[in-house]
Amino acid sequence: MNETGWRARAEQMATGLALVDAQLRLSWINPALADWLELGLRSAVGQPLGLLLGDPDALAQAGRLLAEQRSAQWRGVSLVAAGGREITVDIALQPFEDGLLLEVHALAEPLANSSPLSATLRGFAHEVKNPLAGLRGAAQLLQRRVDNEDLRSLAGLIIDEADRLGTLANRLLHHDGAVRLGPVNIHQLLERLTDLLQAEPSPPQLRHDYDPSVPDLLGDADRLQQVLLNLARNALEAHACTLTLRTRVEHGVRLGERVLRMALRVDVIDDGIGVPSALRDTLFQPLVSGRADGSGLGLALSREIAHGHGGELRCTSRPGDTVFSLYLPLERAHD
Repeated sequence: MNETGWRARAEQMATGLALVDAQLRLSWINPALADWLELGLRSAVGQPLGLLLGDPDALAQAGRLLAEQRSAQWRGVSLVAAGGREITVDIALQPFEDGLLLEVHALAEPLANSSPLSATLRGFAHEVKNPLAGLRGAAQLLQRRVDNEDLRSLAGLIIDEADRLGTLANRLLHHDGAVRLGPVNIHQLLERLTDLLQAEPSPPQLRHDYDPSVPDLLGDADRLQQVLLNLARNALEAHACTLTLRTRVEHGVRLGERVLRMALRVDVIDDGIGVPSALRDTLFQPLVSGRADGSGLGLALSREIAHGHGGELRCTSRPGDTVFSLYLPLERAHD
C-alpha cells in the first residue's frame, strides 16, 4: 500500500497515530490522536514533540531511538493536551522514513463501578494490541505478494477481523462501555461468521435455518459479531462436526423481571460433547473453562455483551445437542 493509501486508512483508525520528523516535530497526526490532544489537524503539524510529553526524559529517549533507528514500547507515559490536561498512554515507537511513527493507546483509571470482568478484559485488550498489529501487518504483506485471488481474499478477511478486534480493544481501553447502536442485519453477521468458519483448517459442516421475516435490530454490530464468533469457537472446541445457525422471532419473552413484546432468538446448535455437568451452573462466569488451556472469558464476555443490548444468553446441553440461544430485543427498533 502506498503512503497515500496508508494515511487514508490510518485516518479512520481509533488508535492514535503520529509521525515526527528528524527534528522531533509532528509532521502528521490522525484525527483520533488530535481529539485526545485537543489539537487541530493543521495546527498540530510543526509542534515540537517535547511540548506534548510530560516527561523530559521521554524526549531524550525519542532522540536516541531516532539516531539509532530502534523501536521501543513506552508504558504509562503522560501526554499533555493543548488545554493542559494530562493523558496517560502507552506508546509504541518505530523508525519511519527519516523520523518516527508513534502509535498511542490512551489508558484510564478503573471506574468505580467497573465489573471484575470488565477490568480483566481491559487488561487483556491492553496486551492484545501489539500482536494484533503484527498479525494485520503480516496479512497485508501476504495480500500484496500472492497472486491467487482466494488467498488474497483470506488475507483480507484477516485484516478485517484484526481491525474489528482492534476497535473492540480500543473501546475497552477507553472505558467506552456503552454499546454503539445502529441498524444490524443479523443474517449478514451470520453469513460473515460462515465465511470465518469456512476458512478454518478443518471447517465444520454448516446448516442455516433462517427466518426471512426477521427485521433489522438496533445493536452494536462489532460486539454482536464477537458473540457469534465466541459461540461458534466454543462449539468447535467441544469437537462439534456440525453447526446449525438458526434465527427466530419470539413474542412475550421473559428476561429476568422484564417481558419483551418481541425478541430475536439466534441459536447456535452443535453436535459436540456438550457442557460438563460440573460447569453448567457457572458456565457464564469469568475464568471458568472446561479446557485446561481455556481462558474462561469468551462466554462471560458474550453474556456481558448480550446484557449490554438488553438481551440474554442461555444454554441447554446434552452430548450431541448443545444449544446456545442469544435473545435480543426487537421492540426498540420499531417503537
